[in-house]
Amino acid sequence: MSSSFGDRLAAAFAATGPLCVGIDPHPYLLEQWGLPAGAAGVREFGLRVVDGVAGSASIVKPQVAFFERWGSAGFAALEDVLAAGRDRGLLQIGDAKRGDIGTTMDAYGEAWFDRSSPLRVDALTVSPYLGFGSMAGLVGRARAADAGVFVLAATSNVEALTTQTAVRTDDHGAEGTVASGIVDDVLLDNQTAGDAPFGSVGLVLGATVDLDDYGIDAARLTTTPVLAPGFGHQGASYADLPRLFGAAAGAVLVSASRALLSAGPAGFAEAVRRDADQVRSCLA
Repeated sequence: MSSSFGDRLAAAFAATGPLCVGIDPHPYLLEQWGLPAGAAGVREFGLRVVDGVAGSASIVKPQVAFFERWGSAGFAALEDVLAAGRDRGLLQIGDAKRGDIGTTMDAYGEAWFDRSSPLRVDALTVSPYLGFGSMAGLVGRARAADAGVFVLAATSNVEALTTQTAVRTDDHGAEGTVASGIVDDVLLDNQTAGDAPFGSVGLVLGATVDLDDYGIDAARLTTTPVLAPGFGHQGASYADLPRLFGAAAGAVLVSASRALLSAGPAGFAEAVRRDADQVRSCLA
């Protein structure tokens, strides 16, 4: 990695647009793609997705759990998929949602960002619910490796609503939701680091949530990468992008997984081409 995460993200947007293709080898998708349920199947699935994406989209997001499910063989399969993505010049986001404290979080940073690691990715999803400060070591390792971090803030699963919209009081006595506090932490971290054009620390904001319910002002996020799951299978449409994110729409990674993968091996590449075009048109 020779340039910052924000620089590479901007280049990916300029090259093919902001479509982010999930690599989610669900068991039913393996069957649909004619692949066995096991490490060999998820490896082949991932490699086919990388091949089908290349040239039409620049960003992929392997869902780590579907590889981890198969133990050491599954991690070896993920390493092969990530190596193939690097060879193709893809920007890769490890969707692992790691969250812990101190040296444990530091170790996650070494696993996913160290340039010698076979698991290295361009960015990693993380959970801040042990405190944003608990991730300082990981965030520092990400920046040192020119990588990025996406912090869960307002997620699209209904179970999170009560926790993420709960009201908390910050160090200055101001009240806001838990999710809006996470947004504040991310914005301050990027501001302090002086990242440009996009910060190294981004947010996960579901495309199916109403940001107003979380006290989040999208207008503040124009230079903050926003990973937005929920398009396609979960119900959000690409046409909603400007309405959902307003001035920050140009900073959004439009994440789609099952809606594309369900096209099967014969139709997947064409589905990616079609949807990448649609997303660009919605932002034109």
